[in-house]
Amino acid sequence: MDREADSALPDYKGALSRRQFFAIVCSFWMYVTVSDVLYAYSLRTGIARDDFVPSFAAWDARVLQHAILLPFLLVSFWSSLRIQWRPLWVAIPLQILLGTCFAAMAYPAMMIAILALPTAQWHGNAMQHSPGMLFDAPLLSLWLASFISFLPAYGFGLAMVTGLALFTRFQNSELRVAALEREWNRARLAALRMQLSPHTLFNLLHTIRGYIEWDPKGAQSMVVQLADLLRRLLNAGERDFTHLTDEVQFVRLYLELQQRRFADRLTVVLPETREIPAVWVPSLILQPLVENAVVHGLAGHQGPVVVRVTAEAVRATATVTLRVSNTICAARPGLEPGIGLNNVRERLAVQFEGLASLTAGPRGAHWIAEIKMPDIHDSPDVRAIRRLGPLVGV
Repeated sequence: MDREADSALPDYKGALSRRQFFAIVCSFWMYVTVSDVLYAYSLRTGIARDDFVPSFAAWDARVLQHAILLPFLLVSFWSSLRIQWRPLWVAIPLQILLGTCFAAMAYPAMMIAILALPTAQWHGNAMQHSPGMLFDAPLLSLWLASFISFLPAYGFGLAMVTGLALFTRFQNSELRVAALEREWNRARLAALRMQLSPHTLFNLLHTIRGYIEWDPKGAQSMVVQLADLLRRLLNAGERDFTHLTDEVQFVRLYLELQQRRFADRLTVVLPETREIPAVWVPSLILQPLVENAVVHGLAGHQGPVVVRVTAEAVRATATVTLRVSNTICAARPGLEPGIGLNNVRERLAVQFEGLASLTAGPRGAHWIAEIKMPDIHDSPDVRAIRRLGPLVGV
């Protein structure tokens, strides 16, 4: 079906579609028709006498009356939605005029319905009084009663349609805001990941440069390792989440490059592959912590440095704990949070909305950075779809 055929109403873009508008108005008018027929029938039965003079039209005439009024109701509601309610000094008189015109057509529509149906008593009565309807007191009172009866029905229907239009527009705006937030978060995370690439590349190139001076063959081998690392870096930079195993493997490549430069000082302890929990973590979330451990662990002294990475999943609390520790110089003053730690904190805040945390600081002779985050076993894309299910009707 053509998308424009089901587009939103002119002044309520993103609100009720034409199909929804017709369905709501027709359903409402069907309810009004049935209510009017049953109400008139109950009154007609209650006041019936032996010398019965019909005071209420038959059910078929009332149904036809409402059918005649339906197109006018659709046009009136449609016009009302276009007019809306601002500015009030213009909208209120126009809305009242629409309701008045529609309610005023109710009794003429009844007379047309009576003339169109072969109901003898009412047909003769209508033919007799319809030419002088405006000057006949009984018919004028009937017209006024019909007007008073249909005006509240029109007002109730207008309130319902307007309320549903506003609710639908609000719901659609909420979905658009959620989509914009997701896109903004993606762009923000991409920018945060891009902050890592130049910083990491600069440090690794500096390491290889120092290696070239006394071991050219070793430097060539390190260039190959660096190419593999950059390939993984580019792939990880395109994803929001990755397997923890892949994240640890990336860290392993980086630490091997650093270890070849500082072989006499740097010791690396990484978890075995079988010990790594099968969970998803944000891409490159360990890289800044490991880089921070190497750079700041080696700075300020000439002693040995141990960099240790551990990963632990706690099923009872459905959390994953990632810990990076390094030995530090005891005489070195406390470190201020740098780009890497701030980067990790911001990414955790964006991706987990307060459900993850990063703590970092000295503990004795070690500097420990610890991440606690929710345990994600399913694909993050599946989790995102489940989260949005109530909004999009999945």
